[in-house]
Amino acid sequence: MASVVEYKGLRAGYHCGYCDSKEGKASCGMWAHSMTVQDYQDLIDRGWRRSGKYVYKPVMNQTCCPQYTIRCRPLQFQPSKSHKKVLKKMLKFLAKGEVPKGSCEDEPMDSTMDDAVVGDFALINKLDIQCDLKTLSDDVKESLESEGKNSKKEEPHELLQAQDSVGEKLGSGEPSHSVKVHTVPKPGKGADLSKPPCRKAKEIRKERKRLKRMQQNPAGELEGFQAQGHPPSLFPPKAKSNQPKSLEDLIFESLPENASHKLEVRVVRSSPPSSQFKATLLESYQVYKRYQMVIHKNSPDTPTESQFTRFLCSSPLEAETPPNGPDCGYGSFHQQYWLDGKIIAVGVIDILPNCVSSVYLYYDPDYSFLSLGVYSALREIAFTRQLHEKTSQLSYYYMGFYIHSCPKMKYKGQYRPSDLLCPETYVWVPIEQCLPSLENSKYCRFNQDPEAVDEDRSTEPDRLQVFHKRAIMPYGVYKKQQKDPSEEAAVLQYASLVGQKCSERMLLFRN
Repeated sequence: MASVVEYKGLRAGYHCGYCDSKEGKASCGMWAHSMTVQDYQDLIDRGWRRSGKYVYKPVMNQTCCPQYTIRCRPLQFQPSKSHKKVLKKMLKFLAKGEVPKGSCEDEPMDSTMDDAVVGDFALINKLDIQCDLKTLSDDVKESLESEGKNSKKEEPHELLQAQDSVGEKLGSGEPSHSVKVHTVPKPGKGADLSKPPCRKAKEIRKERKRLKRMQQNPAGELEGFQAQGHPPSLFPPKAKSNQPKSLEDLIFESLPENASHKLEVRVVRSSPPSSQFKATLLESYQVYKRYQMVIHKNSPDTPTESQFTRFLCSSPLEAETPPNGPDCGYGSFHQQYWLDGKIIAVGVIDILPNCVSSVYLYYDPDYSFLSLGVYSALREIAFTRQLHEKTSQLSYYYMGFYIHSCPKMKYKGQYRPSDLLCPETYVWVPIEQCLPSLENSKYCRFNQDPEAVDEDRSTEPDRLQVFHKRAIMPYGVYKKQQKDPSEEAAVLQYASLVGQKCSERMLLFRN
């Protein structure tokens, strides 16, 4: 299936949830009937983002609160002191049932709720009714089949990540493919890094033993470890006891057999919905409803289940399972956090060719003390690192938008190293280089080369693909049939925003 979109144009002068401006928001949007994961990857690398099937791009030099696409580099990521506090808090709760006293310091003021149309269910419902035509997909399918472009879809897989006394394990109860996680192994002998520091006398004795072992085996502990038959991992075991623990060490630290709680993280495909997703939809909706009522003060009758489905379950992304891709495939998923057999949080994510893209997070307010906003982001970073082990090009974690002018959204800059997307040339720039400019101006061009331009700018609009009257044609042919001057302006605006590559691959629906 090709990407099929309806361009809706500029939407300006509406309420901003960040600065509370009544009419400061400005963005361009399109309704996506379907979209390939590669097209969406290329779009988010040009500043686009989806909310349900609505895909939008802030007009950066006009909107009151410029939203810069931010990505973290998980392969180089090291958890900060505050991140470690959140992970240790979770481990203490799971192991002993300890509930921290007082407020949660490390929880951001909000979860990843930063969509331009968040909460605007009326807009999404209206567009859904107007645009999601059953006959359209059939027409496109017929057109593509006549050109031999159809590809066979494979059955999606499920993933389950469990944290218990044996650490991390994967494989759901469904008759689906199970996946093994290569966790960071611990040296067979020596200090147990999960225990408190030993007394000084013991440290001296252990140091003597370590030196003696090194004399006997100059290659160190790593060689002996691999000889035991453990598979090599992306993250090698620590050779020195004074090296900091990795993210995986902190997340998947072994729990005692009599642990107070059991946490499982299940990754289920949401579009098309898998059997596991369907079986847990109602429970997931109830968690979201409570989240909206307590955290965002919504009335009990909103949102409805259909609104929830359209906003957080519906996705235009086509499920793809290429042999060189991740075992779960590409597309849209819900990452469910199960505590003692019930859902306490859900992270909505897209798995794309180059990244895991975080869409939204909602959680049971009764567990706010666990700082689930931070915890889920760290789990998603670790999940990206895990997927990278098989799919090497999948190496980034996209966190949505960074809004420097909004204090409650600046927390995303704490996940380092990270980059911001230049809104003019669409190149990635380390966030440290961007912050001084953002202190002086809300809107900034991050690329310091004055001669640099958008390398994928629309240079040949006539090659843009149009879907009109059940036929696919280049825009150069289509425009000869049109007399409305506003039609050309809209198409050219669309072409400039999606770039040349996407304009030639995606089908722009015109009726």
